[in-house]
Amino acid sequence: MMEFNQFFVQGMALLGAGIAMVAGLGPGIGQGIAASKAAEAVGRNPESAGKVRSLMVLGIALAETTGLYALVVALLLIFLKG
Repeated sequence: MMEFNQFFVQGMALLGAGIAMVAGLGPGIGQGIAASKAAEAVGRNPESAGKVRSLMVLGIALAETTGLYALVVALLLIFLKG
């Protein structure tokens, strides 16, 4: 069995934290697309603004959880292994 020294483990943990933060790009793109489609829907049918807004907020909240989970994983990697 191969054993790794602490510097290798620390380096891999920090690299993993950086890769985990790449997951923050997805929610940002998704939220931008959701907001643009909601604005488009309200522009086409202004009477449905309240319903579209509530669905958009729900979708954005669900998309944001992915970024928050990535942040938590990155912080755990940095402070527990890094």
